[in-house]
Amino acid sequence: MKIYTLHTKQKLPITVQEAWNFFSDPHNLKMITPEEMGFTILSGADKEMYGGQLIKYTVSPIANIKVKWVTKIIHVEPLKYFVDEQLYGPYALWHHKHFIHPIPGGVLMEDIIDYKVPFGILGQLVHPLLVKPKLDDIFDYRKKALIDLFGVFSPPVQNIKDKEAVDKYEILN
Repeated sequence: MKIYTLHTKQKLPITVQEAWNFFSDPHNLKMITPEEMGFTILSGADKEMYGGQLIKYTVSPIANIKVKWVTKIIHVEPLKYFVDEQLYGPYALWHHKHFIHPIPGGVLMEDIIDYKVPFGILGQLVHPLLVKPKLDDIFDYRKKALIDLFGVFSPPVQNIKDKEAVDKYEILN
């Protein structure tokens, strides 16, 4: 059984506290999820995030078919990271790490998702045709939605040497 990894990064012009407040509140997921996904929280998001928290959703990943999704927050380090795992839902495995890294002028948001598709070899055959493109679309939408919410990241530049260092960094990353 193959385990896939989706790894995304995005720089945002906000503070660590602002990033934590936004990303640790499950209600904000709806704002950064494509509408056609039909994302709805059913329960469990009424308290500040904590380890052991269960959050129940419905989503419609394909053809408006509603699927229940239950995640558990398994690790929380306030202002740094949190990890959720699917207990029940569309994947055979879903382990999602959300990191907040302070950088000059904002934060670097990093998501690392390890996941496994259901249905064995059939799921593996469908993965590059349906699952991977759908996940890429969801995270592309998320990047655009976060820019709409928080603006475009622009690193602070003190002098021309800093500008050259930033440009070199951008090329390498």
